[in-house]
Amino acid sequence: MALTWIYLPNQYDPLGEFFGMRNGFYKVVKTPAGYGLQIYAPVDGGEPVRIQELINYLDNNGIKNYELEKVKAVCSTGQNELLELGTGDCPPIRENYLFSVSEDNMKAVARFTPPSDTGERMTFDEFVKDMSFRMIKFGIQEELLKKIFASAGIYCTDITVAKGKPARHGKDATIEYYFNTDVHAKPKMNEDGSVDYFHLGIVNNIKAGDKLATIIPEDPGEPGMTIQGAPIKPRDVKKLRHNFGKNITLSEDRLTITSDVDGMVSLIDGAVFVSNVYTVENVDTSTGNIDFTGNVQVNGNVATNFEVKATGDVIVYGVVEGAHIVAGGNIVIARGINGMSKGVLEAGNNVISKFIENSKVKAGGYVNTESILHSDVVAGTEINVTGKHGFITGGHVQADSKVEAKTLGAVMGSQTVIEVGANPELKAEFTRTQKEIGEVVKAIKDAQPIIQNFMEKKAKGVRMTADQLAYVKQTAENLEKNKLLLTEKNARMQELNKIFDPDKKSEVIVTGEVYPGTTIIIGDLSTTVKDSYKYCRFIRQGGDVKMAPL
Repeated sequence: MALTWIYLPNQYDPLGEFFGMRNGFYKVVKTPAGYGLQIYAPVDGGEPVRIQELINYLDNNGIKNYELEKVKAVCSTGQNELLELGTGDCPPIRENYLFSVSEDNMKAVARFTPPSDTGERMTFDEFVKDMSFRMIKFGIQEELLKKIFASAGIYCTDITVAKGKPARHGKDATIEYYFNTDVHAKPKMNEDGSVDYFHLGIVNNIKAGDKLATIIPEDPGEPGMTIQGAPIKPRDVKKLRHNFGKNITLSEDRLTITSDVDGMVSLIDGAVFVSNVYTVENVDTSTGNIDFTGNVQVNGNVATNFEVKATGDVIVYGVVEGAHIVAGGNIVIARGINGMSKGVLEAGNNVISKFIENSKVKAGGYVNTESILHSDVVAGTEINVTGKHGFITGGHVQADSKVEAKTLGAVMGSQTVIEVGANPELKAEFTRTQKEIGEVVKAIKDAQPIIQNFMEKKAKGVRMTADQLAYVKQTAENLEKNKLLLTEKNARMQELNKIFDPDKKSEVIVTGEVYPGTTIIIGDLSTTVKDSYKYCRFIRQGGDVKMAPL
């Protein structure tokens, strides 16, 4: 059947968002010979007519007298084309639409199909009633729909006719602190090479009435709604409340805390503490051991065998002998510690000491000193041995990321081990967990033959005493407990294996000289220095511990 003439539609109203672009569409129209199928080409990048959509349209409206290949050919030209369909009256096809709802029920899309020349237009009211029948209750785009039905129509185009309202997720509450909560402040170096242990900037001095912290309240967000009218709950947000100790007042609105006294403020495990510093001249027989909630200041010395415990910082302006000092915050010793092989320092944050000799030191943060002699020192971050002397001789020092010193080891070859590349706490847990897994596996292996022997005897009808049955029952219970424990331990080992990153950047820096016999460990690799080297650093490279220039 020949292509004859082009039928142009009424003026197309682009309606705002469709301005400048129009999808191709189709329409059953009157022709001089009867009726035909008019194809309208897309405009300015619009989508061409979808062949299958057109075929479904013809079939659904009872039009069978078309040739499929000719319909495809007409659509593929990309031009305005007419295909004669038959003689007689043009069938009255009413305007209709295809309808879809998104999986999340947040959007409804209508795709209108045009009426024939003898068919009727759908009305706005009719469409809205249809929407109601489809349970669409919220977010109907009434203004857009009114414009569409008042215009010549928009066909073969996906039009969002209803939009849901997404939930607006809120924000967790936060706390703003008005004092320094950074525990990584380091001592300054004096011009003569000594370290200033007195002006560290890590003690937060406050006055009565000073604000300490304010809660910025949570934002609960706003609920949303689907197009069916179902509410959408925003995610739960975290509320906060102040956690604090004595000498602090909470405001009426419970958002701000202030100090009641002059003193020091510190943040320990999320709690704010204010205290008048507990001050003594010396820790000895005149004071006994000290256990204080807050900060402790010792103007003189801490004698052998005494203990000082504080939830905050411990500052000693004299010398620490073979004593035990525990601090939730920092430990600062202006004149150093000679532990006599029994001195112990344990700090939740940092340890700063003039020197460390014959002692055990453990810091959650860094360690800073002028010398370390025959001591075991563990730091959660790094160890810096600087100042006039700057040597590490004898003992074992461990840090997560870095050890820096002027001198490592000694001319006489005193055994010195320097270790970096793994958080010491986690490494200790790794070793401990490995041992525990071995013990649990052994207990399981020991129990299994007992249970197996019992089952075999039971199958043979052997009678057992009450004590034997009780023993087997206890063994079975312990076996199940150990199996669960083994699962937990193996899971933790997997977590620890992920934490230990062999490619983590860790280094040992020598700004002076490293002597033979010094052992350098980085992660799971180690080397023993054979010759004396100056001004170098040790890094992990290519599966080995390598020396590199500074």
